Amino acid sequence: MSLQSVHEFFLARHLDLTIIELEVSTATVALAAEAHGVEPGRIAKTLSFRLNDGRAIILVSSGDVRIDNRKFRQVFGKGTMLAPEEVLRLTGHPVGGVCPFGLAQPLPIYLDKSLQNFDEVLPAAGDIHTAVRISPAQLAAVTNGHWVDVC
Repeated sequence: MSLQSVHEFFLARHLDLTIIELEVSTATVALAAEAHGVEPGRIAKTLSFRLNDGRAIILVSSGDVRIDNRKFRQVFGKGTMLAPEEVLRLTGHPVGGVCPFGLAQPLPIYLDKSLQNFDEVLPAAGDIHTAVRISPAQLAAVTNGHWVDVC
């Protein structure tokens, strides 16, 4: 269902993006980078957080960076990563296949500026065996993503 929701998201927006489906798992940055033959930084990892004000958010960053807690608190306040069950319920995507496309419910999407180091990045496409190649600018446009500096 998750892969289908991403496909429907692309169709509804008339996006000519090919969903890459592989036989091997791409559920981690390392596995995805190896499977696609790219450096880990090009893998766009999607994380889900619950902020202290109760909001759930999606944060997409380059695969080779880590959250800087001080920067995160300056932008969002305190937050905690969502449990896998809650990620699936809110996004419709399993952990390892979470992406900012075709979400089960609307969530604010934030894009870390680390993605701007690349001309093309590979976020998952709703399943642990999928991805899509997309420029950071197009990723921001199609997701209504807001640029932040939290890594």
